[in-house]
Amino acid sequence: MALTSLPKLVSLACFILLSSSSTWMASSARDFSIVGYSPDDLTSIDNLVILFESWLDRHGKKYESIEEKLRRFEIFKDNLKHVDERNRALTNYWLGLNEFADMAHDEFKQRFLGLRVDDRLPRGNELRREFEQRDFESLPKSVDWRKKGAVTRVKNQGSCGDSRRANAGSCWAFSTVAAVEGINQIVTGNLTELSEQELIDCDTAYNSGCNGGLMDYAFTYIVSSGGLHKEEDYPYLMEEGTCEESRAMSEAVTISGYHDVPANDEKSLLKALANQPVSVAIEASGRDFQFYSGGVFDGHCGTELDHGVAAVGYGTSRGVDYVVVKNSWGPKWGEKGYIRMKRNTGKPAGICGINKMASFPTKIK
Repeated sequence: MALTSLPKLVSLACFILLSSSSTWMASSARDFSIVGYSPDDLTSIDNLVILFESWLDRHGKKYESIEEKLRRFEIFKDNLKHVDERNRALTNYWLGLNEFADMAHDEFKQRFLGLRVDDRLPRGNELRREFEQRDFESLPKSVDWRKKGAVTRVKNQGSCGDSRRANAGSCWAFSTVAAVEGINQIVTGNLTELSEQELIDCDTAYNSGCNGGLMDYAFTYIVSSGGLHKEEDYPYLMEEGTCEESRAMSEAVTISGYHDVPANDEKSLLKALANQPVSVAIEASGRDFQFYSGGVFDGHCGTELDHGVAAVGYGTSRGVDYVVVKNSWGPKWGEKGYIRMKRNTGKPAGICGINKMASFPTKIK
């Protein structure tokens, strides 16, 4: 039963009952801070219902029951409050009502993170001798591998597997693939979309498919298995499947190895990033991450790594230095699927721990 089919009086009565905690919406129009909406959208229950309905239409959201829709509206309301309040306080970045605005934060974390850091396969291959040489003066002031043609479209990992499990997610596969796609283009000149699904299905010695993994393990698998197939030959299913390494007998893209960037060393990360896209791990469990919409992110986050992404450039905007990060939450999130994260924070681990666990694949032509 669609909510819009209810008589207006009954519909409004339901939402008024649900909105007893919404006195915060009476703030003055000049304090309004929701990007893309007029001040009146936050000043009445009527307009709030309209805002929710328009958000549903924009993102193609549908629910199985009126009860589920009312529950999601309550969550939407709370998220709207968070976005509004945070935008009043922020200066370098802003939040928005993206496609995740009907998801509670704990639910979001369970569905869309998934990095698993452990000691089963110790990190090695660190290029300490090369990267600890302090010859960074020759690095370019900015790099953008998107403009150099080494970055494929933003993909969407979705809610892979059983989202009820903690840290369920396939982010590690998307981070790995983005880095391999990058070095393959740099070496061969061919920008080829590669298969995350193959990693999820086949890389099971140390990684756990939709239940999390780590990029270094995936690089090791790609070397030992003889490469990754194309995305079109082994498409993403958003669930674990049966390993088919020789699917369609198509050509695989190979790498020769991988290296770890020295931990907690931002200059070394930039040096690596000046040469190719790099897999990085971050803590993305902060609530602002869920609704990030644009700007240079300098919000509060820790260094407990829980999400795999790919650094694809760096630069400076209005005096604020940043790293360009490609996420795997689809092109509607952030800046068309990307986030700019502040660098030069003065903390060795960097914002959200971005300097702690970076690595990149190598490829011999």
